[in-house]
Amino acid sequence: MAKVSRPFEPLNIAVLTISDTRDFTTDTSGEYLQQAAEETGHKVVGRKIVKDDIYQIRAVLSEWIASSDVQAVICTGGTGFTGRDSTPEAVKPLFDKEVEGFGELFRQISYQDIGTSTIQSRAVAGLANGVAIFCLPGSTGACRTGWDGIIRSQLDASHKPCNFVGQLKAVNIGPCPSRQ
Repeated sequence: MAKVSRPFEPLNIAVLTISDTRDFTTDTSGEYLQQAAEETGHKVVGRKIVKDDIYQIRAVLSEWIASSDVQAVICTGGTGFTGRDSTPEAVKPLFDKEVEGFGELFRQISYQDIGTSTIQSRAVAGLANGVAIFCLPGSTGACRTGWDGIIRSQLDASHKPCNFVGQLKAVNIGPCPSRQ
């Protein structure tokens, strides 16, 4: 039996920048992720910047995970090895299921650009309450690598042989134009 191809479905995505120093005027990584998602056809329904603090990160993510409007979250920052980098520690306890291959694939792809420095990336991903959460390093280049190399296709219902769209919660995107 042949699989039926699904068309692209716009998703509701939130972008979280984790940084002790950035604001909306200097956050090129969060800006890139928002633009890339919107150019692909998704709707960015939230964008925030929080300090690299486990509890601030968890508070924002928990709000979005519990929301009826968010289907995916892309985080940037806090995945390195400095004393303040705490994104994986903040996020992993929230996962219902960790996407263990995400970090490995991200490092494999980024090796082409940054060589062995990629081992210092603690990129992680998982699912929580029907929300896909992807955590990328803070550089705009790393966000581009993660979006272009992995996330864009995994948030596309038409990507075969599989993607995360079928695992995500349904959201109310407003009245159906054909019913008005």
